[in-house]
Amino acid sequence: MTDVFRTTRRVAFRDTDAAGIIHFSAFFHYMEEVEHEFLRSLGLSVLARDEQGVVSWPRVAANCQFRGAVRFEDVLDVELRLSRIGEKSVTYAFRFTHQGREVADGEITAVCCRMLQDAPPRSMPIPAEVLARLENRGERRKEKGESRS
Repeated sequence: MTDVFRTTRRVAFRDTDAAGIIHFSAFFHYMEEVEHEFLRSLGLSVLARDEQGVVSWPRVAANCQFRGAVRFEDVLDVELRLSRIGEKSVTYAFRFTHQGREVADGEITAVCCRMLQDAPPRSMPIPAEVLARLENRGERRKEKGESRS
């Protein structure tokens, strides 16, 4: 991926364990916050309305590998890359560093869905205008024979 979205996060006290080290769950919150920040930078949101109703992006997969400890008040440098754009889903790759040292990396896959009032969300193709903004920031990656989700 050639285009990287960069931002920072300061480790908050609420994000640490009894030893003062960041709790693993904080990385999942940070990934979601950075995803939202990235989408806002494109004029998008994880919750939008169109003429047919509400469109949102539920997560269907999330993972994080922890590589090193950081503590309260440490500032994390965060990189987001679009690792895959499918017909209905987007996978974001994240890299966390502190003072040049890798701390964690992770991935979130979100599916574009029509949010229905009395039914489960229904996946839908990514709207053309959203797709254009995402593709402008990264490259569309599809492998031969890939099932699109």
